[in-house]
Amino acid sequence: MHKIARTALLALIPALLLPACGEVEDTRPGQPVKTRQDAFKEMLRVFEPMGLMLREKRYEEDRFLRMATVLVEKRELPWAHFGPDTNYPPTKATAKVWEEPARFEEERKRFFTTTDELLAAAQSKDIKRIEPAYQAVYDSCKSCHNPFKAR
Repeated sequence: MHKIARTALLALIPALLLPACGEVEDTRPGQPVKTRQDAFKEMLRVFEPMGLMLREKRYEEDRFLRMATVLVEKRELPWAHFGPDTNYPPTKATAKVWEEPARFEEERKRFFTTTDELLAAAQSKDIKRIEPAYQAVYDSCKSCHNPFKAR
């Protein structure tokens, strides 16, 4: 019995300590890391439902257009918060953001171009234009995440 109780206690310790291992909080003035992370999450909350709508063949013209419009409105939010002194925890950005600024800027511009194209496609309400435009935005996100976001 003593061995079982000891084993149970040892198994319980990590569970009790887990809350103490929470994500690092951004305590710097203006919280630039948290601000940009929150901005990306806001965009994702619009972008993911768009993809779901297309994958599940439940395309709703007006709803999709509203979401594409919001995505374009929110796309500016994170970029100003990648200052030279913002490479600290809880960032998920890799050092390449600051080591390769021209490449990072190129990815940002591509994202803007593809979101413009997605909005134009959504305005046309032509699903045959929308699907590849959505995929182009997805590919743009991925091509930036691969080198510039830690996994």
